[in-house]
Amino acid sequence: MNNVIDQLAVMLEERKGAAADSSYVASLYSKGLNKILEKVGEEATEAIIAAKDAQRSGNTDDLVYETADLWFHSMVALAHLGVSPNQVVDELGRRFGLSGLEEKANRPNK
Repeated sequence: MNNVIDQLAVMLEERKGAAADSSYVASLYSKGLNKILEKVGEEATEAIIAAKDAQRSGNTDDLVYETADLWFHSMVALAHLGVSPNQVVDELGRRFGLSGLEEKANRPNK
C-alpha cells in the first residue's frame, strides 16, 4: 500500500509547479487551501452517505470509491501544506498498541 501512497505523494509534489490548466491537482493548488478543503469536506460527506448506503445494501463498492476520493483530496491538502503522508503513517504507528481512550486522554488540550 505504501508504494501507491508514495507514488501519489511524488505526483502531488510535481504538480505544485504545474500550470493550473495542466491537471486537476494543479488547478486545485492554484485555487488555494479553501478550495482544497471544500473538496475534502465534499468527499467526506459522500463517504458518509456511501457507508450508510452500504450498511443497508451490503454493497461497499461506492464506499471504497468515495473513500479513495477522500484520501486523495486529504493528501492534496497535506501536500499543499508541506506535510508528507509518511508523517501521518508515523503518527498512526505511534498510536498502534495504545488504547484509543488512553491516546485521546494524553492529547494536549487545544
